[in-house]
Amino acid sequence: MFDIGWQELFIVAILAIIVIGPKDLPRAVRTVMRAIRKLRSMAGEFQAGLDEVAREAELDDIRREANKIAHYDVTKEIKDNLDPDGEIEKAADLDGAVRETMTEAKSASTETAQPAADAPVTATTPPPPSEPVTTAEPVAEPAADTAKT
Repeated sequence: MFDIGWQELFIVAILAIIVIGPKDLPRAVRTVMRAIRKLRSMAGEFQAGLDEVAREAELDDIRREANKIAHYDVTKEIKDNLDPDGEIEKAADLDGAVRETMTEAKSASTETAQPAADAPVTATTPPPPSEPVTTAEPVAEPAADTAKT
């Protein structure tokens, strides 16, 4: 962290003995150690808070990505990439062709089923039956002779 070597520590120890004195040195070392522990715990809490903020930010990013994936339309993406102009879809639209044919047939049948608006509505009579064709005439029976001879 601070890159302190053994020579620097030796100089600090000699200065502490000279300035503080050998009698109060153990109490001063304990106080310094408590301060260092307190600073380390505060640094750890601060680091944990930063990590939590980073995790929440990452979770927000992950949530956004998950929402993108959830609302991702694969069919639309494929259509856009394979057929950007829509020509293939129009050419392969069999349902549309069948639907169009059925609509034309329906309109044609309704036109023939409905009478014209100009023509007067009259009762239609069936055509007269044709005369029966006879192939042979009935044969007349000969008159019976009632006189006896």
